[in-house]
This record gives sequence, C-alpha cells and structure tokens, in this order.
Amino acid sequence: MQRQLSIARFTVFFAMLATLAALGLPPLAAAAQEQTSQTVVVDASAANHPFPHFWEEMFGSGRAILSLRDSYRRDLREVKGVTEFRYVRFHAILNDDVGIYGEDAHGQPVYNFSYIDQIYDGLLANGVRPFVELSFMPEKLAAQPIHQAFWYHPNVSPPKSWTAWDDLIAALAKHLVARYGIDEVSKWYFEVWNEPNLDFWGGQPKQATYWQLYDHTARTLKSVSPRLRVGGPATAQAAWVAAFIKHCHDGHVPVDFVSTHVYGNDTAENVFGTHEQISRKDMVCRAVSKVHTEIGSSVMPELPLIWSEFNAAYDNESDVTDAAYMGPWLGNMIRECDGLTKMMSYWTFSDVFEEQGVVKTPFYGGFGLIAELGIPKPSFNAFKLLHELGDRRLDSNSDSALVTRKADGAVVVAVWNYAPPNKPGPSETITLEFKNFNPKKASIFMVDPATGDSETAFRKMGSPPYPTREQIRELRDAAKLPPPSVDRISGHQLKLTIPSYGLEVIELK
Repeated sequence: MQRQLSIARFTVFFAMLATLAALGLPPLAAAAQEQTSQTVVVDASAANHPFPHFWEEMFGSGRAILSLRDSYRRDLREVKGVTEFRYVRFHAILNDDVGIYGEDAHGQPVYNFSYIDQIYDGLLANGVRPFVELSFMPEKLAAQPIHQAFWYHPNVSPPKSWTAWDDLIAALAKHLVARYGIDEVSKWYFEVWNEPNLDFWGGQPKQATYWQLYDHTARTLKSVSPRLRVGGPATAQAAWVAAFIKHCHDGHVPVDFVSTHVYGNDTAENVFGTHEQISRKDMVCRAVSKVHTEIGSSVMPELPLIWSEFNAAYDNESDVTDAAYMGPWLGNMIRECDGLTKMMSYWTFSDVFEEQGVVKTPFYGGFGLIAELGIPKPSFNAFKLLHELGDRRLDSNSDSALVTRKADGAVVVAVWNYAPPNKPGPSETITLEFKNFNPKKASIFMVDPATGDSETAFRKMGSPPYPTREQIRELRDAAKLPPPSVDRISGHQLKLTIPSYGLEVIELK
C-alpha cells in the first residue's frame, strides 16, 4: 500500500509541476514551496446532523427564452445527471421575446402563453421545476423606456398601470394552474423581480416602489391560490432583508420565503457597510450568516432563506469560474453555509448565456458549469464529486474537509487544497486518521489542474476562439474524470497528497 501511495504522490506532484508551468509559474519556484500537511480525524461515532444537499438542488441560467434551445436543454440534462438538480431560475419570463403581453388597437391587454408553455413544458419534461423570477417589464406595459445594460436590454420600469400589472400576474398564474394543476404549481416558487436595489429596477425611490411591486404581485398570486409560494426581495449584496420582513409583517403582505444574492468578490463595504478585507472564499457564507441571523431575529423567524444567486465572481474571471480553483472554493462554501439556508442557486449551470452578448470563445470566465459547445468545466466535475457526499455530516477537526455518512453506512470525506485565484500554493499532505471504524478500502475521486480540467487543456492548445471539431473532442475528453483509484487500507490511516486547487472525495468502506 505504501508503495502505491508513494507512486500516486509522485504522479500528482509531477502533474502539478507540469500544470504550474502551463500557468506560467516556473517549475523550480513551484517545487521550492514547502509542502504543508495536516491530519483530519474521521470519527464514525462523532456527533452528526442531517446534511441535505442544499448547494445542488437549484441552479440559475440565462434568460427565459434561451431555455428553448437544444444546447440549453442538453446542458441541463448533463448537470441533472450528476446533481440533485430540482429547480432552475432565470430572468425575463415577461420579456417581449417570450411574447406574453401585447395590446390591441384599443390598448386592451392581449396575452399569449405559447412560449410560456414551451418553456415550462421543457423544464418539467427534463425533471426540473421552475423557480419563477417575475421579471422584466413588457414594453407596452412599462411606464417609461428604462432599459438595463444587459445585451438584450430588459425594460426595468414600473408598470404604467398597477391594474394592468395585477391582471397580467393573475392571468399568468391562472394559466399555469389550469395547465399543470395546483398540486404541481404549488411546488414551484414565485420570486418578485431581480436585484431591485441595483439597476434592474427603475422605480424611484427604489425600496418604496419595490415594496409596491411586491405587494401587488404577492396579493395577486395569493388571490389565484393561497397555495402559491411567493417571496423576495431578490436583492443583490444581501440587502434589504430585515426591512423587507418588517414591511411584509406590518402591512400583512403575504411572504413564504426570503431570497437574496451575493458573490465571492462583492465587497465588505457593499454587503456589510464596513471596510473589512473579507476573502473571496469566505464572503458568500459571511453574507448568508448575516441574513440567516436577520431572519432569526425578526418578527417572522421561521421564514425559509433561499439564496437565489451565488458564485465566486460576479464578473468574468477565467482563473476563477473556468478553473480548477472552483473545487476547493465550493467545498469550503458548503462547509461554511451548512445549516444556514434551505437552498442555494449556483449562477449558472450553463454558458448558454447572453447577458454580455453572444459568446465569443468557450472559456472567457462565464458563470456556467458547462462551457459553450458542451464542454464541462472543472466546476462541473466539482459538483459531480461533491454529489457523492452523504446525507449526514459528522463533526471534524479540519476547515479543509467535510466528513459525511451515507444511508448505507459508507463514510465519504471531501478534502481540498485551497489557494487564491492565480496564486497556486504548495501541495498538501492530508492524513485521514480513522476512529471507531476500520475501513478496508478507499475509492478516491479527484479534480485538479491535471485531472478533469478542460480550461487548462484549452490554454495548452493556444486558446483558439473557435475550436475545430477535433479540438472540441479533445476538450471534452480532457474534462472527463478517470475512474476512482482504489486503495486497500491497512491500519488506521490513509495519506493523500493534494495539489494546489485540488479537490478529492474519498468513499471509505
């Protein structure tokens, strides 16, 4: 066994050096970095608690009309195949390209649900339910031509008539209930708008006019059926939550959940109103904890928290969202956010996405797990590995590990070697020390810059903006994870050497 482990360590070490050279870091400089080590106690009798997979039940995606594309649905099926994907959220279900709202020659509303039906039929046929973000404003219903900067320029104006808005929401809700049945639609979520504290809402003053939008929408939905679930404020940077709950309580406005967003590179000044330096790996869960506390301290402490957008970056950073960096980042995010939220929605499952315009190259720092042309990224593989975690979490002594147990009794451990983007650190030796059980076999899955990393392969081939068919095949092959290595265990320890940006998931039996 020791010989096998030593060979594995040298294999990983040399692969890491090759990868660092590809990244532009001189191999001797990388080799000179002193290797670190830690021991992770894996105690089968440790205190434990339920561990629902809150991070993989919901994903975001590009605007509604893109869901009609074959590439979108193909990517959705790919992600669903490796996660517990149950809900999808996207912008602009009310946009003119979906065609729901028009007016006749006399200015009377004309509704068209043709594309609405195709959109939701397609999701349900693939086993995913809508998390319905009610946005943006149809042009003929808008009070003003206030267009947000996205490539498709959604209108973010308040409605010219609140009665017409109420009628549109009622007509949509009634149609959905008639088509799919209240037992189905009551399992959906209806979220009012998107990030009204930023430039996605043109009402002034923003908060007061958003309250008006929310009140009209929530009451209208509940008038169709009290079983429809509605919430908000869907803000950026974890904003407005305490005020939103107070507003709903004081005004007797229906609310079934709270939603908000944050990204790893949001600033402490924007999220907390402080001048702290909060690292990218900690920002998301610091914000989640803040909102969790605000709800718990409110007059409605039982409201579920749904984090309807998050990622490590809100801008296009290829060395973040395209890179193996995402494996350790996700592992740490799950560790820190456990128990604080009902669901979190990674933004996004696919780079079938056009907020910045037509995609120009497969790897540009897009948010998706799957790059253009159906090429899985390291983040896809990270979700695939983390899906293997059990449904109970055992207490652990490490901040670089998750120790879990499956229903069949198998213990599954995730360990990682985090480093900031584009600043790889040394490899790390992690010793798993077993207590109160005696595993005989370890199945080891990994993703790192030398394993399952299509973005590194893309750069090695010269970053062609329009890869040939053969290059696309090569990139897809580079994304494939090898079968797990299987080690026989004798004694009470297992040693692993994990390169910088590496994530490993180990099933112990």
